[in-house]
Formats: sequence, C-alpha cells, structure tokens
Amino acid sequence: MFKRSVLSSAVSMAIVLLSQPVTAAQEENKPTSVEIIEVKGIRGSLAKSMDLKKENLQIVDSIVAEDIGKFPDNNVVEALQRLSGVQVTDRGAGEVNTVSIRGLNDVTTTINGRNIFTASGRSVALADIPASLLNRVDTYKTRSAKLIETGIAGQIDIHTQRPFDFDGSKFVIAGRGIHQDKADKTDPNISALASNRWDLSGGDFGALVNLSYAETNYRDQSVTAGAMVPFFDANPPPGFAPFQRIDTQIGGQEVWQPGLEAGLPFAAGSTLPVNGQQYGYLLSRDAIFASDFTGKRERPAANIALQFAPDDKSEYLFEAFYNGYRNESYNSLLFSFVDWWGSLTPEAVDSIQTFDGTNIIKSRTVNAPYMFTSGDLSTGQTDSYVYALGGKWDLTDHLQLKSEVVYQKSEFESSFFAMRTDRVADSVTVDFNSGGGLPAFSFGPATDLTDPNQWNMAQLYDNANANEGDALTWTADADYSIDEGFLKKVSFGARYDDRKASESQRIQDAPVCNSGTAACQLATYPGLLSINNGFFDGESDVPTSWLTPNGYYIRDNAEMFRDLYNTEVNAGLDTGSALMLIENFNVNEATTAVYAQADYETEVAGHIVDGQFGLRYVSVDTDMEFGGNSASASSDKLLPSFMLRYGITDDLIARVSYGETIRQPGFAQLNPTITYVEDVTNIGYGTAGGGNPNLKPTESKNYDLSLEWYFDEGNAIYGALFKRDIEGFVVDFRRRVTHVNNDGDPYDFILTQPDNASNGELKGYELGFVYFPKELPEVLDGMGVQASYTALDSSQDIPITNTAGEVTGTTTTPLFGVSDSSYSVVLAYEKERFDMRLSYVWREDFLNNYEAALFANPLGVYRNPEKSMDFQVSFDVTDNLMLTFDATNLTNEVFQSYYEYPDTHNFGSSIYSRTFALGFRYSM
Repeated sequence: MFKRSVLSSAVSMAIVLLSQPVTAAQEENKPTSVEIIEVKGIRGSLAKSMDLKKENLQIVDSIVAEDIGKFPDNNVVEALQRLSGVQVTDRGAGEVNTVSIRGLNDVTTTINGRNIFTASGRSVALADIPASLLNRVDTYKTRSAKLIETGIAGQIDIHTQRPFDFDGSKFVIAGRGIHQDKADKTDPNISALASNRWDLSGGDFGALVNLSYAETNYRDQSVTAGAMVPFFDANPPPGFAPFQRIDTQIGGQEVWQPGLEAGLPFAAGSTLPVNGQQYGYLLSRDAIFASDFTGKRERPAANIALQFAPDDKSEYLFEAFYNGYRNESYNSLLFSFVDWWGSLTPEAVDSIQTFDGTNIIKSRTVNAPYMFTSGDLSTGQTDSYVYALGGKWDLTDHLQLKSEVVYQKSEFESSFFAMRTDRVADSVTVDFNSGGGLPAFSFGPATDLTDPNQWNMAQLYDNANANEGDALTWTADADYSIDEGFLKKVSFGARYDDRKASESQRIQDAPVCNSGTAACQLATYPGLLSINNGFFDGESDVPTSWLTPNGYYIRDNAEMFRDLYNTEVNAGLDTGSALMLIENFNVNEATTAVYAQADYETEVAGHIVDGQFGLRYVSVDTDMEFGGNSASASSDKLLPSFMLRYGITDDLIARVSYGETIRQPGFAQLNPTITYVEDVTNIGYGTAGGGNPNLKPTESKNYDLSLEWYFDEGNAIYGALFKRDIEGFVVDFRRRVTHVNNDGDPYDFILTQPDNASNGELKGYELGFVYFPKELPEVLDGMGVQASYTALDSSQDIPITNTAGEVTGTTTTPLFGVSDSSYSVVLAYEKERFDMRLSYVWREDFLNNYEAALFANPLGVYRNPEKSMDFQVSFDVTDNLMLTFDATNLTNEVFQSYYEYPDTHNFGSSIYSRTFALGFRYSM
C-alpha cells in the first residue's frame, strides 16, 4: 500500500475498527480498519479529499464537509462544479440544477452506495438532496465491477452521517438566512443532528437523527427573440405581398424545409424557389416575448441511522432517508407575434433594418400584431423514501460477507393551470439585438399593457400529472483477503432490483371566452388581475410591467372557471368527480447483476504495482403497458473493467483504467403513445411526439490515464487523459404526418420519435491543483489555492431527415452539454478561528439542445459561456459556535443562448438572483 499523507494540523484523527458498514461505492481497496477523520476547516476538507483520491484504486474526486453540518455551498451541484472534469448548468429558480462529469450528464446518483431515483425517473435531482445532511460526496470517474453499471458519465455517491462516525454523543444545529436579491426575500435553511452511542451488555449501539428544511423564494427574468422564419423581400412573386411570411409549401411544392441543422442561408441576396423561379427572402423572428418567473420551493429532509455491533465480527445497520420537494411557481408571460405583414405602412417598411452583409432583419416595426399574456401556475410535490436493513459479518479471518435489502418509494404530483389574455396591439417596435445579444421592444402609445379593458379572456389550460416509482433491491457482497501472492483480495456478489414506474396525466383546454358577455370580462374578477413591476432590472429597453390572469386565483377558483368556459364556449372541460388522470404507461423492470473482481499487488523494479480487474454481468427484463397496449424488452451485457496503479514513488502515482458502462433508456422514452399538439405559433402545422419501446441501452467504452503527485501535506497536482467511445445514443427522428385534429379535420404535424441512431466520441484531459504553501509571512500563513481545468473534444453523428422522415445523410455535431473548456479557481485563507474562500468558475459555450424542427434558424441552441463568482467566510466565536456569511453570483451575470451564430442569431437572455446568506452553527 502507498504511504498515507499526513494531514494538516487542522485535521484531528480518530481511528476505530470496523466503525461502519462499507457500501460497494466505499469498498475500494480499503484496509481492514476504517479510518474515520473528523474534518474541520477548508484546509482540512481539501486534505481529506486528496487523501481519499490517493488511496482509492479508482479515479475519484471528493468533496468533504468542512465540519458536521457545514457543506461549502447552498447545494451539492454548486459544490461539485469546483472539481476537475465536472461542469454544471441549468441555473434557475434560485440554484444550479444539472451536473455533468467530463461533459456527460448521464450520472448515476447513489446515497451510501444505494441507487436512488425520483418517481418514474431513473435518477434523482442532486439539488433535491440538502447539503446540510452530507458527510462527503465522492465522484467516481472510473468504475469497478462492484459498482452499479449504469451512468456512462460516472457515479456520484453521497455519504450521510452515521452514529459510529462519532466516539460518543454529538449534537449540531445550524441555520442560515439566505437572501435572494431579485425576489427580495430572505429564506430559512435549518438543520439539526443528534447522535449518540451506548456500550450495552449485548454490544455497541448507536442512533442518529438528522433533519433539514430549506425554503427558497426565487425570481428569474428572461427576454427572448423568437425563432426565425423567412419573409419575401420587397419584390415578392405575383399574388404575394411585400414582406409576407413564406409558408413551407406553396402550390403543393416545398419551398423550404424547417429544422435544418444549419438553418436557411442568411447571406444577403439569398433566394427560395416559388413556382419554378427564385425570389429573394429575409429572415426575421416570429415573436418577441418576456418571462417573469417567480415561485417558492421547500425541501424537507430527514435521515435516521441505527447501528448495532454485538461483537467485533458483526454489525447491523438500519437506515431511513426521506427527501421532499414542494414547489409553486408562477410564470407571467408577455408574448407578441412580429410576423404580420398586413397593415404595412411606408413607415413600417422604412423601419426594416438588416445586419450588415446578411438577409437577417435586425429591427422593425409591425403594425397590428396579435399578442397575448399568460398567467401560468405550476405546482409540484415529491415525497421519496428509502429504507435499508443490512449487516456485515467477518465469517473467518479472511472472508467478509455483507448484505442488505433496500426498499424505496417515490411519488411526484404536479399541476398546471393557466389562462391567457389576448388582443391586437396598435404596433410593436423591436430590435432583436440591441447590443450584446439583448433584445429591446416597445408597443405603440395606444397599447396599455396594464389596462384590463384592453385584454380579452382567452384560452384556459388545465393539466395535471402523477408519477410513481418504487423498487425492492437486494445485494450481497463477499470479500476474501489473501495474505500472500499476486492476488490480495477477491470480491464477488450479486444485485437484484425489481423496479416499477408509472405515469398518469390529464390534459384539457378551452378556447377564447365569449368576450361579448360580462362573465368573460377581466374586470368582473378583481382577484384575477396580476400586474408585475420592475422587470429586467433596466438591463434592456423592454416593458417593465404587464397584466396577466392571476394563476393563484384561477387555481383557487378552478371549478368556477371550468364552469364558466363550459357555459360560454361549450368547452367540454371535465369538472368535479369527472376530473380523472389517465395512465400513460406502467413499467415493471427486473435487473439482475452479478460480478467478480480481484485486487492484485506486485513489485516491479522496486516499485509497487497494484490494481483491480473484474467482470460484471447485467440482465434487464422490461414489461410495459401503454394505454392498453403492451410490449416487452430484454437486454444483457458483460462489462469488463481493469485498473492498474503504479507507484513511481510513494507520492507520485500513475493509473491506467478501462471499463464499460451502459445507460438504460428512460421509461417515458419507451412509451409509443403519440401526443398531438396543434399549432400555437401560426407556423401552419402542429407538433407530435411519442416514444419507442424498441430502444436499446446506450453503451460506452471508457479509457483513462492519470498521473498524480502528492508533494506535501494535503497538496497535490494531478491530471488525467480520457476517452469515451459511445454507441447507440438516443436521438430524435422527425417526419411530417397527417392526423385528425380536435375538430375532426385532417391536420399536418411534425412527429418526433427517438431511436438508437447516433454514435459519439468524447475525449479530453483535466488538471487539478491544491496548494497551501509553507513559510509564508505571518499575515499570509494559511493561504492556499484549489484550481482545476478541463478540456473536451466531442462529436456525435446525427441522421438528417427530410420532411417525410427519410434519412438523407448524417451530420456531425458536438455532444449536447459539452463545453470545450472549463476551469475553476478557489482562493482560500484559513487563520486560527477564521476561514475564507473566494471562488470563480467558468465554462465555454456549448450545444445545449435542439429547437423544435419548425423554423428556419439552425436547429442547435447554444449557451453562451457561463460563469459565477462566489464567496464564503466563517468565524469560530467559540469552540462550539460558528458564524458564517456566503454570497453567490456576485458579478450578477446575464445568461444567454443563441442559434449557432452568436452575433446574428441571438436567442434568450436571462438574469438570476445573487444570494447573500448569514448563518450560525452550534455543536456540542
């Protein structure tokens, strides 16, 4: 074994034998005695994480809580972004939500080695797990045969506290008030831990309870220049008006195909064929809209752990983990079409300005545009429970057996209730890129956005969903240690998982209310009027206030509005006891996995070479019910893994790794039921989507090479080269179909369905650095730096289809969510009772998603570079009491997206809250 680094003086050690059961994710080349390290302070947590990285056979990066109940960030995702190779995105609603490892977001999340999920999904949102409950988080970038096979990106294993982690009793209570500046609210985040252990006549017994509650009020604001569509220029074909919007087909002939990878050409003078001749066209946006998204989220959580060791050869564990989610959000939406060519006055024609050298309209005035506002209320509630009962036994001096049974159940309920108001405005003047990618727009003097008499009660939307999932899982693992020879330990085991998932929904809507009656006038219902203010903080010249129907009032008076629309427009909305959810799918999946692996060690030229090799076999049988239709699928795979570690010196380590992992398709992706949605943006056809029960798992072959130098106490420089060869990416196929619409008439839809039709490759390197220098001047003593850099190169082959869904070729794009480069820098300072950290993270722009294949812009939506500067400081008032201050997003960034070409194809611009938090932590 390699020499263990001596941790800094900030770390106090307590070594106990067999102090806790070891999960599959924890059991990687551990000695017989488990070292439990109580970590205090920034330097101590970084030193412990470096120690874990060095001692583990796999390539692992860890985040260790600086103290009990003191994780370094608001949530787990924000903390992970400082690890090399880890990128985060999807900031919104007061937090960052999505994490990817080396560019891939298919991450398996486990708690104490147990796979967890939310409702009918295959994973859990990491942000839903309160940071205050955590001991540490391990990010596995390579996997042994013992670890769960899913997640081609890697595995994130979350460790909670257990009573045997402490010598005796422990009590911690912590609280923070977190201020969201855009929402202008201060929210509570509180947690409490109580643990004790007793030396009973029958053995050692411990009990722990950890509780957490977090509340967040948020406000996200965005302005978006809509999708691009083509318009004739000033010289249209006969029978068409100047600057008229061009349909995809004219006279039964296709004029242009929507959803092209590169979009339509945008050079000045570009033409399209109409009736056998070429005519010039301009590209402009179909709409301009603004969203003022507010809400409140609550996350209660609890963890209970009971440990019992009757003797030094056996131990039993019961754990229960609960996490809840409550969210109520309101989207105040202002939307105006800007694609109307009627009422085209000379002044409106003169207002049309294009970007130099292009046919793209930069700014224009549109007379008599149709516009609407919408008050959208969404609610969501999750309750997830995990129960585990297991034991560990030393059967002989060499053979250890452990096994556990885990049951988990998760339910998610959501609803969406919304009403639109609409009108025709006098005019709208818009600059789609007024500077820096920010749109600007305003309406004519006759339009008062806050006057209820200028708006009609329009469409009503009433949707609800219920998703459920449960699983019963049994695992058994055995380790046999060998005193002499090449092999040092042989491990083998099995895992059986019986998983169920189902989804149900209700979707109903009604058309515009009868504006000729008093019952359909907004002013009739004072509680229905909601007006925002102070929108977009002056970042661009946009409306700052507008009226929407109050979604909360609609929800609270749901039956009244359902009856109203039924009476006024004969909408046919279900009411009362007729409000039922219809099951979309019900899936039962059984997964059986067995593995065998061996740890080896030898000496070559006076240097230790050790490692691990193994095989994991997994078989999956899936039975599916979809609205009365049934289907079955099965797959099996043998997954090899190999790891070699070479001790060039005691402190310089090289590793080589190969492994294979898989990703199962999501349950919703298997659903063949097709949902049809009619045109809502006047494009001329609707959209439709469904799943594919014949989807196969995505497979990845993973290669890694790393070099790590632990040059001083808790200090290290490390780097890795890696490559992922991925087969069977699930991508969407699109084709045009005709289907009967709600009125019983034939109607065109663009149908999208998934298939294993793409292969990809990801390769790159990552660098990391932790350094607390010695012999600094007294005032600087305790200063250090943590830094990481990741470079990625990715590609995927995506089929190109025409409007009939026929494959006409392939195109190569980057993988979704992969930034070519990213880095983070943390400046830390630790002095006696004082800890401080200033961190900055940055990631390059990346392909985020594909737009609906309905428009003339490029299909790919890219995110601009994303960055955040955060600050944390703590002060130990006494040995028991700590005060903290934290701040995030200090530079108040604007987050933006674009269609492939940022200078001319800008898309959305969003601003999110900065947060400022004061807190305390008391322990005894």
